[in-house]
Amino acid sequence: MDTDGFDNGTFNIHFGKLNPSETRRNLEIAKAIPFAKTNEQLKEYRFPMGEARKNGMWSLLSALRKNELKDDALLSIFYEVVGENYRTENEYSIFMFSGSYDVPARGTDGEWMEGGEEVYDFLICAISPLVGEYEPGKPEFGFLFPAFRDRSSDDSCIDIFHADSDHVQKELMAKILG
Repeated sequence: MDTDGFDNGTFNIHFGKLNPSETRRNLEIAKAIPFAKTNEQLKEYRFPMGEARKNGMWSLLSALRKNELKDDALLSIFYEVVGENYRTENEYSIFMFSGSYDVPARGTDGEWMEGGEEVYDFLICAISPLVGEYEPGKPEFGFLFPAFRDRSSDDSCIDIFHADSDHVQKELMAKILG
């Protein structure tokens, strides 16, 4: 994305088709969001209820998660919303990741069992400034949707990441939260 929020091109590539160095780089970007400092860089926010939820970003994110980012038209809408609301003086990249986590379960004896009771399907968004030509730096903003709480998925909430809590993306957060 350029500094005015216009899309400079997109690509939708499955992890299995990346070379080893690209895979490492993308995993590093993706892991920066869910493994950030909780309650400092990564904070949980609740979506509004009712029509505001159905007609807002919650609905778009839910559709993106359901189709595992395979609908390029929905992704284009998401990129457009980000471009209209993300404020920066740098060109930046938007990385969207779709994944699943088999949440381990504990047996009655307290031991971890093989296989889980729930599969947590999630999206990770990471927005990074570009360093060099089309090379993403460390994420400055992002989110994990739905929020992961109490070892389960909570789609009424989203975990939002800010690398620097003194520089919050207020406009984009307001758009995401409705």
